[in-house]
Amino acid sequence: MIPAQQYSWLNISIILFSTSKKTPSQKTTSAMRFSRIVSSAASLSVVSATYQGFNYGSTKADGYVPREQADFQSLFSTAKNLVGTNGGFTSARLYTTIQAGTASDVTSAIPAAIAEGTKLLLGIWASGSIANELTAIENAIKQYGSSFTDLVVAISCGSEDLYRNSPTGIAAGSTVGAEPEAIVDCITQVRSLISGTGLSGAPVGHVDTWTAWVNGTNQPVIDACDWIGMDAYPYFQNTMTNDITDGSALFDDALSVTQAAVGSKEVWITETGWPVSGKTENLAVPSTANAKTYWDQVGCPRFGNVNIFWYTIEDTDDTTPNPSFGVTSGNPLSTTPLYDLSCANISSSSSSSGSSSATSVSLSGSATKGSSTATGTAVKSGSSSVATGALTPSEGPGSGYGSGSNATVTGSSSGSGSSGNSTGLATTAKPTGTQSSSSSTSAITQATANAGAIVSGSVVGILGAFLAAIAAL
Repeated sequence: MIPAQQYSWLNISIILFSTSKKTPSQKTTSAMRFSRIVSSAASLSVVSATYQGFNYGSTKADGYVPREQADFQSLFSTAKNLVGTNGGFTSARLYTTIQAGTASDVTSAIPAAIAEGTKLLLGIWASGSIANELTAIENAIKQYGSSFTDLVVAISCGSEDLYRNSPTGIAAGSTVGAEPEAIVDCITQVRSLISGTGLSGAPVGHVDTWTAWVNGTNQPVIDACDWIGMDAYPYFQNTMTNDITDGSALFDDALSVTQAAVGSKEVWITETGWPVSGKTENLAVPSTANAKTYWDQVGCPRFGNVNIFWYTIEDTDDTTPNPSFGVTSGNPLSTTPLYDLSCANISSSSSSSGSSSATSVSLSGSATKGSSTATGTAVKSGSSSVATGALTPSEGPGSGYGSGSNATVTGSSSGSGSSGNSTGLATTAKPTGTQSSSSSTSAITQATANAGAIVSGSVVGILGAFLAAIAAL
């Protein structure tokens, strides 16, 4: 589904125990087949893709002046060349497919993305004219063809529509939102539109606040989505203890309860960040120092491990909003950020992150056919684990066990992070045992742990199939 950073490594140590009685010729044939399997597995380039980028509005900071192609190209180019990021920000999340100031013209962000090779999380403004958004998408496919469709990693029907339509959103003065039925209908229409086109493989989901995802009335949207986009801002959680020292824990809580609410659906982090300037929200103080702390604790452990779109690269082009979240500024836009964006000195154990951050992974499994039994182990020291056998992280914010996509953990897991989540083991594996944390958690996290939290990560399997092939020898 998605292009990837590729891991050409796979150091596999296999011990094959065969108690069956085979003729010499059968053993020779089996050995040859086994050798071919080992050779294929060792040379296989395993795909483990993540998307990393910023959010981009259709207008400049004043909310009125449309961004043109040159504006988007400057933003996308700056994102790719930000000092300290090693060129990692090569994706962009858009809120709409329509060019600002027009009824249904294709956004100029698309030709800009084509020019810069920037991947797109395509957005549809679902609280407006969905028909116009669909017209823009259809025209973009016709106008740009595969140059456009090959860049689209996913499509989002809406952004925080459910929150804006909730009592909390209304009380906060939000603009008009949408009912769950409208979002589901949008998803249905998008799937129908892209069927048979170059976008037919694009997963369709919805982006909303974590508070919307834990609201049971929005379950129909969860059921309709291929993936879930979560927005979380501890800075704005002004009814809670939200000092910067609590920022990472609050984010972990939000992610945990979202994962618990959406079950097996993959959660993308679609908006988060800490402001560099602006008003204080309860205990949350905007500053470049605090923004750097939040980047280190929430962003760094997740960059390259999960799909994440930061808010935001720049928001002071025409005016300076209050609060301002931009990581850079200037005219022309500077590739030197307002604070250090490097993550080289940030260890996975220094944060209470719920992301996949194990640095050493041991993988093992076995397969049996008749009286023949094969066992295997793969060990990788690095940031990613690869296998569908039993997975055990030796380092990270938590520990636990998973065995492949949508696997069930029947043991228990424990974590030393603030939310106690064990992650990075298997895609959306759900522990059915117990979970605990060695540090204090909020009531909402504890409730989630008691209900059985979700283990999530980016693990692409190879070892299970590998062992099954051995057993069939």
